[in-house]
Amino acid sequence: MVSSIQDCTTLHNGVKMPWFGLGVYKVEEGKTVIEAVKAALHHGYRSIDTASFYKNEEGVGHAIRESGVPRKELFITTKVWNTDQGYKSTLQSFEESMNKLGLEYLDLYLIHWPVKDKYKETWKALETLYKEGRVRAIGVSNFHKHHLEHLLTDADIKPMVNQVEYHPRLTQLELHTYCQENSIQLEAWSPLMRGRLLDNKILNEIGEKYSKTASQVILRWDLQNEVVTIPKSIREDRIIENASIFDFQLTSEDMARINSLNENTRVGTNPDSYDL
Repeated sequence: MVSSIQDCTTLHNGVKMPWFGLGVYKVEEGKTVIEAVKAALHHGYRSIDTASFYKNEEGVGHAIRESGVPRKELFITTKVWNTDQGYKSTLQSFEESMNKLGLEYLDLYLIHWPVKDKYKETWKALETLYKEGRVRAIGVSNFHKHHLEHLLTDADIKPMVNQVEYHPRLTQLELHTYCQENSIQLEAWSPLMRGRLLDNKILNEIGEKYSKTASQVILRWDLQNEVVTIPKSIREDRIIENASIFDFQLTSEDMARINSLNENTRVGTNPDSYDL
């Protein structure tokens, strides 16, 4: 049972990754992202997820330095964007991200989307960075099962993580099972479906049993499904609320009721149609 905000899953290369973290998608660069990350770190978060596409890596790095939390306690993720994919351009994009973050090494580097005819070459660049010790773990984001199968046909290193859209309306059971069978850790982005599930009757009924909100129920469901989760917020009270999920446990009946909400509905783009 995941019982603390600093509990970790162990990736297939032995690196420990927190089950819970802060995502900063669409968080404005400058004061907004700096204050959000500092608040999260102050309240015990140790995993921060950004991307070159988010245009806030500098603010994340600034917050890390100001927080006073030792670097070795943190788990920092960023991603290479679609237009930077390819071997040399990925290596260049990585250097730019590291300069903005102000870090000497990265904990997790991800391919942001499976750009057709490019992601294999991009993966070779990630393998190079991993072998050089610049990154502690490498992975992908928004990869379907068929993308992973294609990547693995000639990869030297298996992805450690696959970060995908995942919430009670999109449980991705086949992909989740495939990742578990291949020791690839599934990670959820948009775990709260951009707020569209917060008035759901079943989630609120379950929440009432434990004096928890629908958001807290969903995030607990993620963890009990062995899915790493990174909810986004810029409000300190919500950052605290999202992390207040380690003092209760959903029953198997609760889990089944939440699983039954699946409709294979996305709020983001289907990776099969995202090449730009």
